[in-house]
Amino acid sequence: MHHINPNKLLLSKWTSTSPQHKEKHFIVTELIRNEEETVIECVLEAVINKNQYTLAWQNLASVDEWRQGWK
Repeated sequence: MHHINPNKLLLSKWTSTSPQHKEKHFIVTELIRNEEETVIECVLEAVINKNQYTLAWQNLASVDEWRQGWK
């Protein structure tokens, strides 16, 4: 498991360990917060085609699914 500070995720780079549709490299383009200003989700944008996906930021901690940085 990665130790992630959700407040520092914006503009961070990630590599999917199981790419779909040639989408391997992603960048966090937005943080979604609740009314207490706690980060609950993030928006990942695929570098290759600009498709965007919203997921719970905790999913990025899974080393089976994500690698930090572009590898």
